[in-house]
Amino acid sequence: MDLTPRTSADNAPLAPRKRKTTWTAIVVLVAVVVAGGVIVSQFLTSAIDYYCNADEVGVRAGCEADRRIRVQGTVDEGSLESVDGSTRFSLSFNDATIKVVYDGDPGGIFQECIPVVAHGRLVGDTFQANRIEVKHSNEYMAKNADRVNDAEAQACSQQAG
Repeated sequence: MDLTPRTSADNAPLAPRKRKTTWTAIVVLVAVVVAGGVIVSQFLTSAIDYYCNADEVGVRAGCEADRRIRVQGTVDEGSLESVDGSTRFSLSFNDATIKVVYDGDPGGIFQECIPVVAHGRLVGDTFQANRIEVKHSNEYMAKNADRVNDAEAQACSQQAG
């Protein structure tokens, strides 16, 4: 067996390839990373519902009318009505009142003169709620004692007696 190297051009070793920087691939990768960052930041921003009292809507930073928020207040006496399957009422806090429309019946112990939190968005001068929370448990009281005390201080005359 002959183990001597051959010197013909057919068997010459190939020269190493020069790596080409493919700018297209780099641009696509950067675009994907930027797009992913934008999507994640938009998701995180929209997932935050700021907690506002009725008197802070449109006044305090984070309580702007064009974003999804949670509004606390007391259901005004005499304002509760059902119209075409939706529940309408006004919510007050610190002498500020917001009209609320909730598609459906909040159920449970929802009634006039109790503190509630409505989740939704202000459309015009009406708050379109898609979720209503009612103060009803000791757990809520323990977590939100200062808010409940503020809301109860403004409760309706029928609850005072």
